[in-house]
Amino acid sequence: MEKSNRKEACLVKLRASRDALEVIQGKWRIPIIVSLTYGNKRFGEIRKDIEDISPKMLSQELKELEMNKLISRTLYDSMPVTVEYALTPLGQSMNRLLEELLAWGIHFRGEMTRKEVKLSEVSA
Repeated sequence: MEKSNRKEACLVKLRASRDALEVIQGKWRIPIIVSLTYGNKRFGEIRKDIEDISPKMLSQELKELEMNKLISRTLYDSMPVTVEYALTPLGQSMNRLLEELLAWGIHFRGEMTRKEVKLSEVSA
């Protein structure tokens, strides 16, 4: 009975991890979400935050994030029309995940930097 429960729990966690990764997959979605954690932004402001993303890719990723209800898109009736993007409550619920991911990313970069130094010392 114990083994069956563990297998079922494992399957549930595997499904949940796949669902989460499907929503945040790719090179650009996390940086877009991180950008929006600092407040609502227009397209050009997000693009300035993420310098190497093309307008086409940013547009695609914003549509996907909106479809997955992580961000909202608000049109303002102005001349010219202004569009603003914001995190939804579901998107904001990623804060702890982002903090952990960013902390691990900093740790990872530090480990890789130290290893590179050690490798270069061996080569010298």
